[in-house]
Amino acid sequence: MRTRRQATMSADHISSGSLDGDFRSLAGMPVAGLIFDMDGTLVDNMHVHNDAWETWHQRHGLAFDRERFFRDTAGRANREVVGLVKPDASEHELDTLGLEKEAIYREIYRSQMVPMPGLMALIAACEVRGQKMSVATAATPENAALVLDGLDLRRHFVTVVSPSMGYRGKPHPDLFLAAADAMGLAPGQCVVFEDAPLGIEAARNAGMRAVGVKTMLGDAALDGPNTVFSIKDFTDDRLKGLLG
Repeated sequence: MRTRRQATMSADHISSGSLDGDFRSLAGMPVAGLIFDMDGTLVDNMHVHNDAWETWHQRHGLAFDRERFFRDTAGRANREVVGLVKPDASEHELDTLGLEKEAIYREIYRSQMVPMPGLMALIAACEVRGQKMSVATAATPENAALVLDGLDLRRHFVTVVSPSMGYRGKPHPDLFLAAADAMGLAPGQCVVFEDAPLGIEAARNAGMRAVGVKTMLGDAALDGPNTVFSIKDFTDDRLKGLLG
């Protein structure tokens, strides 16, 4: 695993936010790369995933607590999620049951897709500034294609990495470190945009700052030692100061 690159900024250059510990030294480092989670971040669709999981649970006669389920599983690979719910499932069942849930999701979401407010303007501004962008998502390739190709977003990103490529899911740092490597950047040069606590934790484990996206949860749930601040969407004026 790559070692963390740390900035050597003095205290008067630290930006506002909840950064603490080792991450304060990164506060003044210019952002060279943005890494986006996809579901609940590029698009506001996590409620649709929850709807699909609820339907899946009902089909299998399982109880379902929406809020707890989201907190415990968002960002994990499907095999990991199914394994938590059905710990005795075989390898084949883990794959089959996960694919069943995703088919339910795509059927519901296909006609609803829109980018998050302010996303396209943010992408355009980053391209003008020469900041690189990538996606690190737990979504299956089919779900990623639905959003990234359906909304013509893929062309803006250096890479799209997911557990389907052999990486561990969040909260492991693998996806974010792979995205940084693809962009040719050190972790400290990157900022992660995430809507889930496990994603914020994965960014922390990768040595990266994070911006919470409040599509499902509030500030408190997305707070962490590496969280700069949390936003409702990409129209938030604080992003101008952070991304420069």
